[in-house]
Amino acid sequence: MSENGHHIVSPKIYAAILAALLLFTWLTVQAAKIDLGPWNIVLALLIATIKMSLVILFFMHGKYSPKRTQIVIVSGFFWLAIMLGLTLTDYTTRHPEPSRSANPPAIAIHRA
Repeated sequence: MSENGHHIVSPKIYAAILAALLLFTWLTVQAAKIDLGPWNIVLALLIATIKMSLVILFFMHGKYSPKRTQIVIVSGFFWLAIMLGLTLTDYTTRHPEPSRSANPPAIAIHRA
C-alpha cells in the first residue's frame, strides 16, 4: 500500500492480465468458427464473463477495494447471472419458425 491508502499493482500483473485478455479474445474468435449448435452462445457468454471479471478485479481494482465495494461488485455478478439465466431459458424454450421459402403455397395461382 502507498501512503494514501491505495494499493499499487505491479506492472507484471497488468501484463499477465493483458495476456490473458488477449488469449480469451483469440479463444472467442476460434470458438466462433466452430459450430456447437445452441452451445455457441453459452461458450461466448462464458468467455465474456471471464474477461469481464478480470477487468473488474484488476484494472478497476475490485480485488483491492473495501468490503462494501466488493459487495456491490458481487451483487452485480449475481444480477448478471439472473439476466443471463433468464435469457438462456428464453432462448432454449423457443421453437424455430419454419422458413417461408421451405413451404411453397398449397394453392397454385394461374394467370389467364
